[in-house]
Amino acid sequence: MGLRDRLRKGLSRSREAISEIFYMGGEVDEDFWEGLEDRLVMGDMGGEVAMQVTDDLREQAARENLKRAKDLQEALARRLAAEFPAAERDPFRDLPSCVLFVGINGAGKTTTVGKLAGAAKDAGVNCLIGGADTFRAAAIEQLQVWGERAGVRVVTRERGGDPASVCYDVLDAAEREGARLTLIDTAGRLHTSPELMRELQKVVRVTRKRAGDLPVSVVLVIDATTGQNGLAQAKEFNDALDLDGMIVTKLDGTAKGGIAVHIAHDLRLPIYRIGVGESIEDLQEFDALEFARALVGEEG
Repeated sequence: MGLRDRLRKGLSRSREAISEIFYMGGEVDEDFWEGLEDRLVMGDMGGEVAMQVTDDLREQAARENLKRAKDLQEALARRLAAEFPAAERDPFRDLPSCVLFVGINGAGKTTTVGKLAGAAKDAGVNCLIGGADTFRAAAIEQLQVWGERAGVRVVTRERGGDPASVCYDVLDAAEREGARLTLIDTAGRLHTSPELMRELQKVVRVTRKRAGDLPVSVVLVIDATTGQNGLAQAKEFNDALDLDGMIVTKLDGTAKGGIAVHIAHDLRLPIYRIGVGESIEDLQEFDALEFARALVGEEG
């Protein structure tokens, strides 16, 4: 199965919430516009985005004399794609690079780190994993399993250690071993806990200071199934850490894939990767137009 097919399969539930209106054979009339706006809202894109996108498509339909709903499917995909800001750099390709992964428990941080390490190893990149989640013993074990599977070394400390110190050790090791890509997993934190967020700010500060000229990107891993709560998480993490970008996981398990559009619109954060399944191949580089086409059912 190719990447486009994997993407379309992964977004099938989200697509069902939006694409039906294009397959009803209807004319572009007031009922169509109301139905389209409702479906965009149901897809978790938020009222503001839904209204702006619908208004822009109305203008385009009038300007280009588009009469059938199906004629607007590709236009919708292109309009949604425009909501995603382009990344200035890809921290997983523009090397050397260090990436700190942040997010709440259960978002898929550790699995994402493991998949990215495996992909880097397969591409011949000298990669190192850091386990700065010292609160949860299972997180260290899970990372070590991924490291063994990928053939990538994992640097960590005993449970209860200072996560900022772990990051310092990881960068020491990366420097010694000539790692081109350093991936650091941090503990899941409730975005509503000021104390935990302050600790995470310290982790970022120490890592950047030790890294020197090495670019450090702070990337939020967000679970698409959380819907609008994911937007609240992203806002809190961005306010505290000034995020560089996002990875959106578990898009295959939700009809709320439009939340990626909503977050990108509100926070102007680039999406580096998306997860549309369990395998390593299902963690894909983000292409805004391909994503939007898969979301609305347009083949392109």
